[in-house]
Amino acid sequence: MEFLTHLAIVLLTAYLALTNNLATQIADMLPQSELTPYAQEESADGLISLNSKSRFGAIPDILLKNTAYQQASIVESIDPVTAPSTALDALVNIYCTYKTEKYIKTTTGTGFFIDTDGVILTNAHVAQFLLLEGLEGQAECIIRNGNPATAAYEAELLYIPPAWVREHASMINDLAPKGTGERDYALLYITSGLEGKPMPTKFSALPFSSTPMTLGSVNTGVFATGYPAESMLAEGFNAPLIPKQATTTIGELMTFGSNLVDVFTIRGSSIGEHGSSGGPIVDSNGNVVGIISTKGDDEQFGKGSLRAISTAYVNRTIKEETGFTLAQNLNGNLPYKAQLFTETIVPFLQRALEAELQQP
Repeated sequence: MEFLTHLAIVLLTAYLALTNNLATQIADMLPQSELTPYAQEESADGLISLNSKSRFGAIPDILLKNTAYQQASIVESIDPVTAPSTALDALVNIYCTYKTEKYIKTTTGTGFFIDTDGVILTNAHVAQFLLLEGLEGQAECIIRNGNPATAAYEAELLYIPPAWVREHASMINDLAPKGTGERDYALLYITSGLEGKPMPTKFSALPFSSTPMTLGSVNTGVFATGYPAESMLAEGFNAPLIPKQATTTIGELMTFGSNLVDVFTIRGSSIGEHGSSGGPIVDSNGNVVGIISTKGDDEQFGKGSLRAISTAYVNRTIKEETGFTLAQNLNGNLPYKAQLFTETIVPFLQRALEAELQQP
């Protein structure tokens, strides 16, 4: 009897270990929702610690080892960007479509010129549509600007973190992609004007800060800018899309475990609608300090609260993946770098997205 009891305990323990392990694996595969409170704790340094779902332990190093890409990125000097009169001057709406014989997928988001040569910073969950070009359908992202927004330029993908696509490929089928904002950024660059529209010699671009934010940033005033698109979602693509800018304050600071400010919350404003993702958060000095990525906690910070990844975080992580800072990635031979990225990285990312698109 004692032997049977002991055997039963051993089998039960093994079973519990197996089910717990499976549960952990399943939980790791499920996307985290921007609407669900993250598992977070306040660390000793005062930052809110966010779970890093992706963990990004194995950063693809293809670009780091690609001699041609490294040489195309080298620049001797970087010209400083002078801020335009308002952030609205540098703001763009990005409207992407993916058309097949069976369906049409669309997404709308915000972005902004971060370099006068026509480089745009936006979210990866918007720019990923450009990865679909060359699959069974036709992908296109139209850059619109003005008040109301009107179609102005065509753009191509300059860079998107491969690690983000790998971890979030399943979101390509989501009407409202969700996540923590981790590595949710991308660079586009203007290739031509639409319908013969002339290209400006220089684009109005916003300067950005690569200096890590401090705990003293809490409660400081900032400007949030974007193209909220609730009206367009309700009335259709032809509905007037009006850019907005609102004054708000920083509510809390968060980290993915770097002990630096990777994410921060801004209190509720009129910008807090679908479509504002990718918009800039600008400080009192006119420098972009963050890029809108997800919704915030409206109950705690007011209706329309948002979370943004800091530009210092973008600067740090893009250097991990490419070997160059954000400023350096905006320079060099942009068309050649885009071509190299398309040839070396995009085919692998397309396979992941194609597998998801084929899901019933």
